[in-house]
Amino acid sequence: MSNPCLRIAPLAFMMLTVACAPSRPIFAPPRLSLPVAATTPCRLPTLPDAPTQADLEASYVARGVALIECEGARRLAVDALASQRGPSDP
Repeated sequence: MSNPCLRIAPLAFMMLTVACAPSRPIFAPPRLSLPVAATTPCRLPTLPDAPTQADLEASYVARGVALIECEGARRLAVDALASQRGPSDP
């Protein structure tokens, strides 16, 4: 080997390749926790074994309230997920 650059060139190329390789992030992005209301399963009221007209009406109203609460919990979960992914997802 007459030229000393031939000995150094492979080492220089290897160092350039290592320097250009992507590195892992130093820290993980913060994770937001979901609100308790968003993780609690929705419970819908049921009718008794022998329902009366009053039971049907009360159950109709109670189910409507429960569905509104479930929709609010779902919206909380979606908002928390969107705020968690917001900065990283376009």
